[in-house]
Amino acid sequence: MQFLRVTLGDRSYPIHIGTGLLADAAMYAPHVASRSVALITNKVVAPLYLERVQGALQQAGARVAPILIDDGEAAKAWASLDHVMGAMLAARCGRDSVIVALGGGVVGDLAGFAAAVYQRGIGFIQVPTTLLAQVDSSVGGKTAINHARGKNMIGAFHQPLAVIADVSTLDTLPDRELRAGMAEVIKHGFILDLDFVGWLEANIGKLLGRDRDALSHAVRRSCELKAQVVVADERETGLRAILNFGHTFGHAIETGVGYGNWLHGEAVATGMVMAAELSARVGTLGRDDAARVKALIERAGLPVRGPALPVEKYLELMQVDKKAAGGKLRFILLDGLGRAVLRGNLAADLVRESIAASAP
Repeated sequence: MQFLRVTLGDRSYPIHIGTGLLADAAMYAPHVASRSVALITNKVVAPLYLERVQGALQQAGARVAPILIDDGEAAKAWASLDHVMGAMLAARCGRDSVIVALGGGVVGDLAGFAAAVYQRGIGFIQVPTTLLAQVDSSVGGKTAINHARGKNMIGAFHQPLAVIADVSTLDTLPDRELRAGMAEVIKHGFILDLDFVGWLEANIGKLLGRDRDALSHAVRRSCELKAQVVVADERETGLRAILNFGHTFGHAIETGVGYGNWLHGEAVATGMVMAAELSARVGTLGRDDAARVKALIERAGLPVRGPALPVEKYLELMQVDKKAAGGKLRFILLDGLGRAVLRGNLAADLVRESIAASAP
């Protein structure tokens, strides 16, 4: 097992990375002993791992109430949140209760938001079972549900008590989900670590082939990089915005085609291609490096062209981006591979041209 720590004062927490962790009662005991636990998962993950995690929690001394939600991005909505709240009230969960989020990014985001608002805030543990959740959404305390007008528009910052990333769960992950998670791994290299980009280029075949050592390294390095940013800027007042490289375009894609039709990682992958193209047009990224961005994303089996939406529709959807300031869009651009920067006041024509270059 590998161990990291996100150091945020009294909100600090450990990240455990390894195999066989789901059923290890010692992982949960410090946080759940003699408490009630709302174990939130979805209908796809439950048959695979619910019994194992519930048993470990009970062995750790917890009283467990399993709560199932639907699978997919469409479940990250008010109706699912209301269902979770109702089930927790029925189970008589109190302010000393703990939520355990067992699943991918949708489960983690929804469960984390439930923890942030249930009885004005209770603790929760992230147990991510997808690559995307293990390397990105489970770390950093961003929780949210979606709105029809924009992704992740209703949420809160609420740090977990712990993250337990068992990479053996990636054995059951569908290939499409694995590739989608790879987008966030690649993103961390593009924005923060040129050496990691080189490692990914050399090892993308091993990662897609589910080599355990390669996956463990990718998860650990991604968590290290993200944790550094979160510690420096917990509530995204500045530096943390760089973690949204590709997301301004990507969220527009997800909203525009309907939640769930494109996976989050697929939309972010294409968004990174668009953002690299915009970086090249602005002049902060060389054309060779922009081509390198596109090539690695394509080698990961991810889309590099957006859906057939009108360019003006992309622009309309991007107006609700959380990085906008003073009603104007701001973008995360690359100032060379491994270096990201937040830029505003870009010429609208450059943005339109960058979209058009990467959309049908």
